Amino acid sequence: MKKIVFIATVLLIASFDANAQQIKVITSVESIVPSGLGRSRIIDAQEEKDFGEYTSEQTAEDNTRNKSKRSDIRVKNFEETKLLNFYNIAGIRFQNIAANDAVISSKLTAMLQDGWELIFVASGVEADAGGDDGQGLFITRYIFKKE
Repeated sequence: MKKIVFIATVLLIASFDANAQQIKVITSVESIVPSGLGRSRIIDAQEEKDFGEYTSEQTAEDNTRNKSKRSDIRVKNFEETKLLNFYNIAGIRFQNIAANDAVISSKLTAMLQDGWELIFVASGVEADAGGDDGQGLFITRYIFKKE
């Protein structure tokens, strides 16, 4: 009897470990370009890619190159949600930031309602930051998992 309970427990645990997890990345790109000239969006890829198709392994003995082209990596099916730029002609626009927060919150809420769990957020700013720097991006990646 103890063996049956033990085996059943092991099988139950193994079945939980066998469940594959999906990972999904949602990216928001918010323009930091003065005068409202940039473009801001939430990007959600609607197709999957296998990283192995674009990966090569290089060793001292063998220099095997992957024959895929950069154009093969492109995703043509994606969802693009418009956001407002941080700046307009008058300068920084706090209303735009609040509006973006509301739209991003709506997207994240929809993801959670669809069974995705937010597990990590990474963000950064890209800008030249030189004396005449007039361009830049604030990018945030929201990483979700689903079992």
